[in-house]
Amino acid sequence: MFAAWAVIFALGVVAAGGLFSSLDADLDGSSRLESERAGRRLDELAPGGGEVVAIVEGGAVDPAVLDGLRAVDGVNEVQAGPSDDGRATGIVVALAGDLGDDRHDALVDDVATRLRAIDAPEVLVGGELLLDEEVGEIAERDAQRAESLALPITLLVMAVVFGGLLAAGLPLAIALCGVGATSLALAVAASITDVSLYAVNVTIMLGLGLGIDYGLLLVTRFREERRGGADSGVSGVEVAVRRTMATAGRTVVFSASTVAVALAALLVFDDPTIRSLGLAGITVVLTTMLAALTLLPALLGALGHRLRVPAGRAGDDEGEHGWFAGVARLVQRRAGVVAVVVAGGLAVLALPFLGARFDDPGVKALPRSSETRAVAETVDARFSSVTAEPVEVVADADPSDPEVATWVAAVAALPGVRAATIDESVSEAGTTVVEVDAAGPTNGRTAQRVVTSVRELDAPFPVLVGGDPAEIVDFRESIASRLPLAIGIVVASTFVLLFLMTGSVLVPLKAIVMNVLSLGATFGALVWVFQDGHLSGLLGFDPPGSLDFVMPVIIFVFGFGLSMDYEVFLLARIREVWLETGDSDRAVAVGLQRSGRIITSAALLIVIVFAGFAAGEIVPLKQLGLGLALAVVVDATVVRTLLVPATMTLLGRRNWWAPRPLARLHHRLALREA
Repeated sequence: MFAAWAVIFALGVVAAGGLFSSLDADLDGSSRLESERAGRRLDELAPGGGEVVAIVEGGAVDPAVLDGLRAVDGVNEVQAGPSDDGRATGIVVALAGDLGDDRHDALVDDVATRLRAIDAPEVLVGGELLLDEEVGEIAERDAQRAESLALPITLLVMAVVFGGLLAAGLPLAIALCGVGATSLALAVAASITDVSLYAVNVTIMLGLGLGIDYGLLLVTRFREERRGGADSGVSGVEVAVRRTMATAGRTVVFSASTVAVALAALLVFDDPTIRSLGLAGITVVLTTMLAALTLLPALLGALGHRLRVPAGRAGDDEGEHGWFAGVARLVQRRAGVVAVVVAGGLAVLALPFLGARFDDPGVKALPRSSETRAVAETVDARFSSVTAEPVEVVADADPSDPEVATWVAAVAALPGVRAATIDESVSEAGTTVVEVDAAGPTNGRTAQRVVTSVRELDAPFPVLVGGDPAEIVDFRESIASRLPLAIGIVVASTFVLLFLMTGSVLVPLKAIVMNVLSLGATFGALVWVFQDGHLSGLLGFDPPGSLDFVMPVIIFVFGFGLSMDYEVFLLARIREVWLETGDSDRAVAVGLQRSGRIITSAALLIVIVFAGFAAGEIVPLKQLGLGLALAVVVDATVVRTLLVPATMTLLGRRNWWAPRPLARLHHRLALREA
């Protein structure tokens, strides 16, 4: 077992070395989207290789420089023009679209190098082709920074929590093996199909967090079994390992299954980036679970006799005393008041989310220091002759058809349209391409309304509406249309898994409601920070004034899964005591005492990991890291320590109720400890 995981980890480290360069920052959309079909038609009609843009400060550029760029093999066109104040020149280099990937990448680098070599006080080089490259570089840098920050701090905290480096190293080994195995899987997937580069960040984030969670749970349970009576010899260690895997091992299976099934909801979306994150998340959860169930028992068997067993109560008295049990009993005395106050407080914190705005951050996703962002913002501010990206319409009709002229005139008369013109460069018979210039920015509301108006306008021939504004509209509608199904999958699967674990109908329902409250408070905080701009100086970003389209969906699914992770940890111990004693209030207090330290420690460690990503430079990843960190903090403190004991006390024995048919089903299907 050691050798197998060592090989997997080594291969994963090798694969991770070149992983970012083989992944994509911007994946093509689904062919089910009209804008994507229009884009593919446009690529067939007039294949282009994209553009590199330069801003040259200091006035006009030597014509010889422009002629030299035009002479480069693979360059289609070079255009140059002055800024509004005449103190800078903008250069746009359009590349051919019939180049192979390697030649295209080499050409982009060559053109960028030639532009930067222009003799001028300052030259900024950017454009769409360099945007993805820069995003990839920053994402890789963010991942490396997060690892370098999180791993040493995590190891130090774990050494304190576990009372030694050996015990702290075991969960970390599980986490690193899960990340390594998933990195290997991503490298294989990237050789077959397109994979989002953000999948690596998700892999590191979840792999480190869950690996530490599962390792912490199993090592703590192993120590409890040793303290509970197993002798210090080899046979005692083996018995403790078997008991650990029969109890806490079952909890790990339920926990990982809950998280993985929640992440499976991301697979219902059309967007390949979201699906990539879902597949990466599922893979790292399952590989981390396998490492916890196979590698950790082997490590405990080999090294368990060297782990210090903390002193403490054993037997029936264990868990009756302690800080968490004391808090639980204090809450139980005022259960109704605590439940109302905490639930109401979370609901109030969620209120800002009602005014949330969602948008594609574009270049604002990059830090202010980004050269690509500086080029885009300079063009917007100082080159008024450069208009926003047009809405592009592909019509199955000949340009000479009188009906085409009539329809184009109707489009030009739509509200928000500044002009509608036929692209004369397209010469394919029976096809007309119309460029519709909308007022305002490319991702502005006016441009999006124009897309909708053009699609609603009756046309005597088939049309496909595309372009950047249409892609934003289609993406927004695609997310909105699939979101109810994704939420349904998360809620239904969570209910089923928790029912199989507890045999109760009310406990899963209560857990789902509490998770919604907890995530609502998290989303309210994200609006307050990223949309309203609070704490932007402390966190090091320029407020985009909105939330990224994708991040609330990702945070909901990932946050829901992680919240259920801790729910499973807690419920497993509560149910264990309930089956032993039949006393619901005692089960809640003892179960919280036995699991509270694990949940709190695990939450602290996973927050350290997420905070490492929140300290990154890419705003969407910063939203993801901060959002998940807040979700874990709220869930592991307020919800698990106050709301769960309060509501379970109010329900009493009804916590474990289920209709007789479902009770019989649970008796037949539920997984039980050996």
